[in-house]
Amino acid sequence: MSHDLYELARLIHAEAEGEPFIGKVAVGAVVMNRLKDPCFPNSIREIIYQPQQFSPVADGRLARIANPNPDCIKAAEMALSGADPTGGALYFYNPDKVSPHNWIRSREIVYIIGDHFFCV
Repeated sequence: MSHDLYELARLIHAEAEGEPFIGKVAVGAVVMNRLKDPCFPNSIREIIYQPQQFSPVADGRLARIANPNPDCIKAAEMALSGADPTGGALYFYNPDKVSPHNWIRSREIVYIIGDHFFCV
């Protein structure tokens, strides 16, 4: 497994383990969409570990995932191959876990899957 696939699958596992499969692909797609956007870092690893972007990095959950589950690996493979059910989202959040005054709530919602809102 390539390093990019492994890192992306771990993030998907941490962020979307309980989400439907399409939601797992969507989380991976957000990382890939950021990779194409000049406002974000230039590698998957840098995007994942960019400060204050993904809560599993900040709270240490990502570091504890050594073996992402097979669905998360498949979702990462699809995202790396260009699958994007979000239509270009750069952000996502769970409205039940984000403060009502958080900046993310000001972003335009383009897609909702399971518990995640995907935004541009």
